[in-house]
Amino acid sequence: MISFEGNSITKLFGIKYPIIQAGMIWCSGWELASSVSNAGGLGLIGSGSMYPEILREQIQKCKQNTQLPFGVNVPLLYPDIEKHMAIIAEEGVKIVFTSAGNPRTWTSWLKEKGITVVHVVSSVKFAIKCEAAGVDAIVAEGFEAGGHNGREEITTFCLLPQVKQAIKIPLIAAGGIGTGAGMLAAMVLGADGVQVGSRFVASVESSAHSNFKSAVITAEADSTQLMLKSLTPVRLLKNEFFNQILNLENSGGSKEQLSDLLGKGRAKKGMYEGNMEEGELEIGQISGLINDIIPAKEIVENIIEEFIQIKNSFLTDKRFGKS
Repeated sequence: MISFEGNSITKLFGIKYPIIQAGMIWCSGWELASSVSNAGGLGLIGSGSMYPEILREQIQKCKQNTQLPFGVNVPLLYPDIEKHMAIIAEEGVKIVFTSAGNPRTWTSWLKEKGITVVHVVSSVKFAIKCEAAGVDAIVAEGFEAGGHNGREEITTFCLLPQVKQAIKIPLIAAGGIGTGAGMLAAMVLGADGVQVGSRFVASVESSAHSNFKSAVITAEADSTQLMLKSLTPVRLLKNEFFNQILNLENSGGSKEQLSDLLGKGRAKKGMYEGNMEEGELEIGQISGLINDIIPAKEIVENIIEEFIQIKNSFLTDKRFGKS
């Protein structure tokens, strides 16, 4: 088995493999996070869909089910963020991934409490700002990713080498990665590790509704599209709600009309409650490669096994010529 002992991401988090499970809303509770951590990766609790008291409960259950490192993903636009941050500090969480906001707002506060901070970006400009803000690592996420994306629409493989060139701190790749081949390709382009989201949605331990999981494993290459670019860009699985957005955008609908259509609780309705027509279904383009619902431990093992197999095959693969 390959060793990642000298890898900057495994050293930073104290984990076996440089694989991070994304902290996705409605999908990433304590069960998934603890399972990924127990498998050698870094599990993240997705706090963006949780009330403060639910987050505390999730953290406590995660601590009961793993002795290994795990973290919490916190969207900085969350309305009760002060309560979330207080709970994270009180419960002794050691790793926080922040997103959707200015990292300067909370990075110093978190680091003063001994917490490792990672921020998610979609451009070189924001990566540079994150490093200046003092974060410990950066996630560079291409627009292939599910959920909310940057407006720049930069693909992962274009974004990675540019961010790598611009920063000196550890770099994690995200967006369109769910296999060992994808992990290897990302690391060849400069990533020190990878963040995987959509593949873990279709796991046994994911808190996503079974209807949503079924929709993910039957998705095809063209089943998702980036929508709501004038409001808040998000990659969605195509369904009736998607069609309503598309029709409104094509007819010149205003931001206010789009916001009214989106309403409240739309993501919960789809991903957590299983309404496949009226719900908001956030998933990445990699869903076209996901064909089964398996335990998180098996997902981690499959990624590492394929990573090793393909890495070793370079020596004999004629596509790469002979030395």
